[in-house]
Amino acid sequence: MDDPEPSLKSAARILVFVPAWNEEDNLPAVLDELAEELGSADVLVVDDGSTDRTAEVARARGAVVEQFEENRGLRAGIAAGYGYALSHGYDFCGRVDADGQHPVAELRRLLQRVESGACDVAVGSRFAEGEGYEPYRYEPSRARAFGIGVLRRAMKIRLGRSFADATSGMYAANAVALPLLAEPYESGAPEVESLIRLTDAGLTVDEVPVNMRERASGESKLRGAKAVKLVFTVFATLLAAEGVRRVIANRKKR
Repeated sequence: MDDPEPSLKSAARILVFVPAWNEEDNLPAVLDELAEELGSADVLVVDDGSTDRTAEVARARGAVVEQFEENRGLRAGIAAGYGYALSHGYDFCGRVDADGQHPVAELRRLLQRVESGACDVAVGSRFAEGEGYEPYRYEPSRARAFGIGVLRRAMKIRLGRSFADATSGMYAANAVALPLLAEPYESGAPEVESLIRLTDAGLTVDEVPVNMRERASGESKLRGAKAVKLVFTVFATLLAAEGVRRVIANRKKR
């Protein structure tokens, strides 16, 4: 693994938010793990119009719940989570998914990296390699591997750097990044949109190798046709962002 980093400062105010939609089965283990690994952090569950007991389960385990009356999609949940951290004056904000894929010990490493001042935002990557994190430790299907390769090239062209896991949902951010991350998302690829915003604003984003798990139960939303759709969605996001960037650059020249 990377060199040991300092413990999180007890004085820092940390929020970890969990976007959730119909995750009553997976959520208890996620919240229990957060309490065990990051007991000093406040926890927010953004319930995206669930039709099950997601909100009830979250409150029973001490989480604050922001509940949408109807399903608004992941991009609304992400903006709401960062918006809560911003409006309540948190120093740092982390995000993990509700399906159990993101080990909280890995999120702790990301938060430590951000708190140390090494970067403004740390993103956990399944595909980045480093000490203790072997290359090719995850083997996607052929179709998904092709999509990942295409997306990496596109991200490198747009961001000017390679990014191995642009759709990762494991994030840690400092207060400087929160206004950018809390802005409403326009595309169906909010994580990619986040990276574009942060890069264009000149903030430092580190991609940090992490291990992730298979989701605890249920089925991934990124299989088959949905995975293909995601590739096209990311391309559309990159093209739209590049168009906006060029318009702004042309205005500045006038």
